[in-house]
Amino acid sequence: MGAMTDAPHQEFAIITGLSGAGRRTAAHAMEDLGWFTVDNLPPVMLPGLARTLLQDGVYKVAVVADVRSREQFEQLPAALAALEEAGGRITTVFIEADDDIIVQRQESNRRPLPLQGGDRLIEGIARERRLLADIRATADIVVDTTRLSARQLVQRVANHFGDEATDKLKIALISFGFKNGVPVDADMVFDVRFLPNPYWIPELRPKSGLSKDVAQYVLKQEAAQLFQEHMVQLLATVAPGYLNEGKRQVTVAIGCTGGKHRSTSMSEELSLRLREHGFPTTVLHRDLGKE
Repeated sequence: MGAMTDAPHQEFAIITGLSGAGRRTAAHAMEDLGWFTVDNLPPVMLPGLARTLLQDGVYKVAVVADVRSREQFEQLPAALAALEEAGGRITTVFIEADDDIIVQRQESNRRPLPLQGGDRLIEGIARERRLLADIRATADIVVDTTRLSARQLVQRVANHFGDEATDKLKIALISFGFKNGVPVDADMVFDVRFLPNPYWIPELRPKSGLSKDVAQYVLKQEAAQLFQEHMVQLLATVAPGYLNEGKRQVTVAIGCTGGKHRSTSMSEELSLRLREHGFPTTVLHRDLGKE
């Protein structure tokens, strides 16, 4: 473990707790926050995983460790001690819920508990509580999901582990041509065919919206400027709501006829404006290059 001493800021979130309490939802939330996430890792493998990820420059690691690993789960304290000795910073998150809520959840998905065996659900829950008692007592964060929705649990996780970067809604812009179909994964779709089409300008036709002269032709239109301003305002308005609902990325599709001129230049310009307003933004020109 000596290699980890050069990276004292490697962080580990250990997600544990009762089956049916929401561990998987918490893990998905960590993944959305940009943490490298591993589910159901035997504790003995933690130090080796830490070394490997550190070599790859991964400094934020979330690991779901629980009673599914059976006897190996008892090795978790020793594995965490090894990580701390090597300079890792560890936050243990224990997720629990009332017995009747866990019973309802498990019966709805018709899955037995790991320690249930041939007994009733309530007896499997009792065994888990006994096995997890010590780690619950020393956990840094305890979250009771009895009265929490999945969305509220995601919010709790984001409040604990989010940072300035993850507090911003990530926006993925896609330019496309309507003649090739609307992107099926778009959260919002906008049509910029109201703008004059550079296709009808002979010297601009062979070029794309990435060229300076096509972009100037499109963006000099007053309607294009108003569209840009309204789009920034719209996304700034909806961003807090998306984040509150646990959605950390939104896909915005901007289309024209073929996806070559107007939608491309408008998407590029919008990405610049959104970045100026602090939104992490990427651009994909889906149909550029298609005939």
